[in-house]
Amino acid sequence: MPILNYTTSISVEKSMGEVIGALTRRGVTRISTLFSDEGAPSGVAFTMKTDYGFREFELPVRVDGVLKAMTADTKVPRSQCNRQQAARVAWRIAKDWLAAQSALIDAELASLDEVMLPYMIDNKGRTAYSIMREGAMKELDS
Repeated sequence: MPILNYTTSISVEKSMGEVIGALTRRGVTRISTLFSDEGAPSGVAFTMKTDYGFREFELPVRVDGVLKAMTADTKVPRSQCNRQQAARVAWRIAKDWLAAQSALIDAELASLDEVMLPYMIDNKGRTAYSIMREGAMKELDS
């Protein structure tokens, strides 16, 4: 089965707007766009109030990974395997992922800070996931 949304024609800007709208409806207090070195949108950063005060989060949208997956999949037409299409697909996947997380939040199965925990940023600019990966994951070995 090909990567989700590989045929989308929805613009990056429209999907970005939907991501920002979903976060806004969840009560974030600040949202900004992250950009790659080439100037392309590569994610969103936002601030939200948690039970532990205001926290910073960064949700990446990794176009390179999507392009790699599309290129590796023989079911994706070669005409679709380009950076522009990969960007549309990546942002659409991010929007869909956030919609699924929002459903969990609406059903009170999770909170926004709970589903976004891997993307929480510390005062050194590291994500909670990268901190766990660097050392604390060893503590979780069974």
